[in-house]
Amino acid sequence: QVQLVESGGGLVQPGGSLRLSCTLSTFTLDYYAIAWFRQAPGKEREAVSCISSSSVYYADSVKGRFTISRDNAKDTVSLQMNSLKPEDTAVYYCATDLNSFDYSDYECRTESTEYDYWGQGTQVTVSS
Repeated sequence: QVQLVESGGGLVQPGGSLRLSCTLSTFTLDYYAIAWFRQAPGKEREAVSCISSSSVYYADSVKGRFTISRDNAKDTVSLQMNSLKPEDTAVYYCATDLNSFDYSDYECRTESTEYDYWGQGTQVTVSS
């Protein structure tokens, strides 16, 4: 069984930084992918970033500001968010695709329906 546990989030002023983390807590894997999605009030859930053993994805809206990284020993993925803007305000969710556990060349996907397990969500609010 797979569980994803999120941490981080909070309230920050524009231009500030936050760091989100997502851990696959059940067992250690050789291969995996974790994606970050966000959903703001009245908007659809959108892919923000993703990392696998062989690929990385960033949405155009966060390129140059957000950085995704892996700690393979802990099966943890972090999302460092810098230069935050009010439009970054949303609930952020991490997610994983079971198929990514089997392939070293798994490519990140941006459709939320491709993912099987989700974290509990964490609120990010950017406001002055």
